Amino acid sequence: MSAYSELPLTAEELRFVRLPDKRTELVRGRLVVREPPSTEHGRIQANLAYFVTDHVRRNALGVVFGQDTGFRIESSPDTVRGPDLAFVRQERASAIPLRGYAPLAPDLVAEIISPDDRPGEYLAKVAEWLQAGTVLVWVIDPPRAEARVYRSDGSLTIVAAGERLDGEAVLAGFSCPLADVLR
Repeated sequence: MSAYSELPLTAEELRFVRLPDKRTELVRGRLVVREPPSTEHGRIQANLAYFVTDHVRRNALGVVFGQDTGFRIESSPDTVRGPDLAFVRQERASAIPLRGYAPLAPDLVAEIISPDDRPGEYLAKVAEWLQAGTVLVWVIDPPRAEARVYRSDGSLTIVAAGERLDGEAVLAGFSCPLADVLR
């Protein structure tokens, strides 16, 4: 479950928020505080990060970011979201600052559904990512053993556990059995 602050904050102010053992994001200036993900969530995220990072490094495609790395995807008021996994193409990587939150939407984002996530919350995140310029969003749903692939053109594909996640044009050449991510 999420808790929201009523005070408007900026992305710069978010950098200095310290709430031990909590995850924070900023949605149109409002601080969102969540519990850390479950152990099972972390295991699935690590599996996905392993497969994606291996492919990206072997092919020098860009940069992969791990769980909760913040990206400023809206300004005035600011929105800073931290996906479970993000990929930025090599040609855009120079726009990532050493400090603060990159003012860009990753090319690919993966979100892993936790047991307490509400469909409206993760669908709102998907819409925010796509509106900000993300081309491909993978929503991994462990209880259903499936992934939903949302694209910037508005299309949606459901990938069953026996099928493969595909990087399409965003992550050229990437293909991985969803079952291996969930295993």
